[in-house]
Amino acid sequence: MRRDADKEEAAVYQRVVRKNGAPYHYLKTHLVLEDESVRLSAVELKLFIISGLKNLYGEVGAALTFDLLKYNEDTLSALLRVHSRGLVKLWSSLTLLGSFQGQACCLQGPAGVSVPAGAVRKQS
Repeated sequence: MRRDADKEEAAVYQRVVRKNGAPYHYLKTHLVLEDESVRLSAVELKLFIISGLKNLYGEVGAALTFDLLKYNEDTLSALLRVHSRGLVKLWSSLTLLGSFQGQACCLQGPAGVSVPAGAVRKQS
């Protein structure tokens, strides 16, 4: 009888393991343009990121929700917030952004690590 009671108690507990329990992730990025005199507004930057999502993932990617929390037009740096389930899609689309209005560009990620847009080439 006692063994049955022990089994019932053990079944009551459930272990839940998550890789990262945070609901949102924050990305600090910096846009580097070939022509440093070009300035983007916050709306233009968000549309640029959405177009990158659409190019990579189609309409489903363009529907990914993220927030542009802070943006500095002088330094072209932004703070983005994305839900955890959309982090990989957003980061991969930022990685593949290579041109803005016909000129080469790249996004630098946190701690000065360049997002691999190392294949940024001048288009003639």
